[in-house]
Amino acid sequence: MATETDARQRNTGRHTRWSARQLATMALFTALCAVFAFIPLPIFPPAALFGITYDPANVPAMLGGLGFGPGAGCLIGVLGWILHGLLSSDYIGALINIVVVLAFVVPGALICRKSKTTARLVVGLVVGSIVSVAVIIPVNLVIWPQFYGIPFDETLTYVVPLMLPFNALKALLNSVLSFLLYKSLWRFFRPAAEPATGQR
Repeated sequence: MATETDARQRNTGRHTRWSARQLATMALFTALCAVFAFIPLPIFPPAALFGITYDPANVPAMLGGLGFGPGAGCLIGVLGWILHGLLSSDYIGALINIVVVLAFVVPGALICRKSKTTARLVVGLVVGSIVSVAVIIPVNLVIWPQFYGIPFDETLTYVVPLMLPFNALKALLNSVLSFLLYKSLWRFFRPAAEPATGQR
């Protein structure tokens, strides 16, 4: 016999599938992810000299993960970067960014899955940032020599002094933007039938 909790989960679209409203929002966020990837911002001058710039493309994926769960955030990030890769023909860059967005979104969204208090949001975003920065180092050490033909020793001289601080700054900006936007939009993510809890 169905319980009241089961009925509420079905009404809010959180039992086994996303609602039409959630799917529409996820499609919008996927498009934003692909579009934002075309907005290069030279936030770290040493990296910008080598054409490495910041873009806020992973922010919509994190918002989707916080609002609709880790699966939604991953889907938004993966599809957004695939779309960008197809439009830009930068398939290797898209592959690297898919790894990064998954490393950023999964831990952050999992930590905030049951409760989205300010403290939990901060912890989730900090953990997601640390994981994404930790993951990008070995990924670059593998990708650059294999696909860009840059010797491993030369890659190592770039990754540590250049890519480490750049990706740390990138993760910080993504986290701050995700936090501020989610705190402003959290009512939008909450289904109408769900009580306003867990926001402090």
